[in-house]
Amino acid sequence: MSGTTPYPSAELPAITAEQMREVDRVMVDELGIQLVQMMENAGRSLADLAFTRYHPSTCTVLAGPGGNGGGGLVAARHLHNRGVSVAIALAGHDLRDVPAHQLGILRRMGVPLAAEPPPASLVIDAMLGYSLRDDPREPTASWIDWANGQPSPTLALDLPSGLDATTGRVGSPCIVADATLTLALPKSGLRVAPQVVGDLFVADISVPPSVYEPMGLHLPAPFAAGSILRMTASSSA
Repeated sequence: MSGTTPYPSAELPAITAEQMREVDRVMVDELGIQLVQMMENAGRSLADLAFTRYHPSTCTVLAGPGGNGGGGLVAARHLHNRGVSVAIALAGHDLRDVPAHQLGILRRMGVPLAAEPPPASLVIDAMLGYSLRDDPREPTASWIDWANGQPSPTLALDLPSGLDATTGRVGSPCIVADATLTLALPKSGLRVAPQVVGDLFVADISVPPSVYEPMGLHLPAPFAAGSILRMTASSSA
């Protein structure tokens, strides 16, 4: 790591994967805040943290086919625009609609798509999100092993690929991240496995505080101090 991050520290409650699914449902179905908007917020914040914390000259983005991968692709665009040499490696080619849209933008921008992940000064893990239930499968499993064998740090989006978002079960294999940028609120599993999570940050993806109230969580303006918060030790361990 080069330098320090300027993000304010905070404590926030954790939620389960099931609760996060409900948050996403309410955002889209009831509020009309679409996935592409949340994905843009996530990816921009990921790029901000990557650029500020690591100052990478090169970056390999490991992207899955779902929303987590889409956030990584957005981050790739923002990093490319900041002068970072970015390569994208897709862990699965059957991309969903919104991630496929993000990939199309990158292709038109000329950002290279690599058949195998190349070494870089920073690796971004955007392969698996909170829906993971079992151990990672191929090619994701091999790319997790690849990332863990690199001398460069890995920054994970939402949670390290291979970690169960609710229980904190560390899968075989599982990304060992230098830092993790989780979204909206910390997932409960992140507290259980700090050894693979690394330093924990949380990003605002524009979820109104009212969305959490049916869950018994009253969070007036949780991101008043900034759109990226660094979790204190008591919140991440």
